[in-house]
Amino acid sequence: MSRTILVVAAHPDDEILGCGGTIARHARAGDEVHVVIMAEGVTSRSQERNVASQRHELNLLADMAHEANHLLGATSVTLHSLPDNRMDSLDRLDVIKLIEGEIDRVKPTVIYTHHAGDMNIDHRIVQDSVATACRPLPGGCVQTLLFFEIPSSTEWRPAAAGMPFAPNWFVDIVDTLELKLKALNCYRDEMRPWPHPRSIAGIEHLARWRGASNGIEAAEAFMLGRHLSAAVPVRLP
Repeated sequence: MSRTILVVAAHPDDEILGCGGTIARHARAGDEVHVVIMAEGVTSRSQERNVASQRHELNLLADMAHEANHLLGATSVTLHSLPDNRMDSLDRLDVIKLIEGEIDRVKPTVIYTHHAGDMNIDHRIVQDSVATACRPLPGGCVQTLLFFEIPSSTEWRPAAAGMPFAPNWFVDIVDTLELKLKALNCYRDEMRPWPHPRSIAGIEHLARWRGASNGIEAAEAFMLGRHLSAAVPVRLP
């Protein structure tokens, strides 16, 4: 039976870095995958760029996001325009309400989002807002909440400064790793040369290591936030 999946990412390319191979696996299984990107991902880079230049970059990044996620088989891509690397300037309730609206819209059973210990402030705010929006109220639709890692953010925050990423949920992406790397190439301006962790080679090495840690060729790693399993029938005597 097909499921409805929601991926909530802070910036364009985070969704592919964090769970691109898993998105493709869900799509191949016939699941609906809805991708929501919260922040615009441009304006923090330089305060000197003019409005026209920033608008051009925003449009280009949106095109990249649609191209990359279409390649993976995502059902929809929604881009919001919250301020890049300045989400701590927003009222948290406004971010939570925005995410609650997306959950009400698609009614997912599974949500993937950021890890709480990332270096990037937007990642941490998105994680906290998603966790709040997914609080286990009666009648809620979300059964599984998973947190992904972002190379050049998750591992860059010193362990003593926040919650370390200690994955306990892995998805085999041996059949979709090449598709993930191809989708990352759609974000050509966002990638970096090796040995930067956000390089194509770095992403592949991480997937191979996460796979080898589980006796398979490639995997994506997650931390489980919550999982509600269907009740197991009990046979009465």
